[in-house]
Amino acid sequence: MFEPGHLHITRVPLQPSDFGYDIHIHYEVSQDATEGTCMLFRMQGQVNGNAFEDQFLLPRDMAFNFAHDANRIALKNGLPHNPGLPLAMHKDYDAMFEDVRAKLHAQSGEPVKPEHLT
Repeated sequence: MFEPGHLHITRVPLQPSDFGYDIHIHYEVSQDATEGTCMLFRMQGQVNGNAFEDQFLLPRDMAFNFAHDANRIALKNGLPHNPGLPLAMHKDYDAMFEDVRAKLHAQSGEPVKPEHLT
């Protein structure tokens, strides 16, 4: 379920050997002394009944790569590697992507700083 600034994704285990999760991703524009305008992402919820809370900060030009970092955090907290977090396939992903773009006043085709690619 998506609303601006928040994505909630769930998966109910279908069998006892299956996995489940209930994850909230909240995000907002933030200022960093080094990077300038950034997007702060806070994740909280549970994977297979194990609660977690984490956050990550992405510079403005890298904020659209949020699915990678969110997946890394979910994996770190017990999500199986296969299939991983389905953000890229999730029906609300596009809405979240566009909301991040709007909050950052970003335009398609803006360059990424080379130092962020290492």
